[in-house]
Amino acid sequence: MATTTAARTPAQTASAAVGIVFLLVAVLGFVPGITTGALDGAGHDSSALLLGIFQVSVLHNIVHLLFGVAGLAMARTHGGARSFLVWGGAVYLVLFLYGLFVAGPNPANFVPVNAADNILHLVLGIGMLALGLALGRRGHTARV
Repeated sequence: MATTTAARTPAQTASAAVGIVFLLVAVLGFVPGITTGALDGAGHDSSALLLGIFQVSVLHNIVHLLFGVAGLAMARTHGGARSFLVWGGAVYLVLFLYGLFVAGPNPANFVPVNAADNILHLVLGIGMLALGLALGRRGHTARV
């Protein structure tokens, strides 16, 4: 008895790839040496820096972990993959705006984020949104 599986769409591949990157970043956020400083649970006073650049905390790493799991889970279907990329991109653009107002020693900076995180969130937001829109049409092969 032969079974056939439908080919993965480019959106599904992109969603899975983005999910894997988020999972990798989440794990690296807990690795001493790759993350320097004291890793706090949450809050702007976390001195932990991923790769010596990006401010992280346990909460920040958990957010990356959840995005990674969501990316992989939603990559199972074309519609789910597209939704992850579009809505995930929108969330990261909102995080960029959030970071513009709360970065630094601000009690509202509970994730926490710094200027490098803000730039990365902007790039991620635009990139994910562009991928979701460009690869969103089923059967459409877009060059991104």
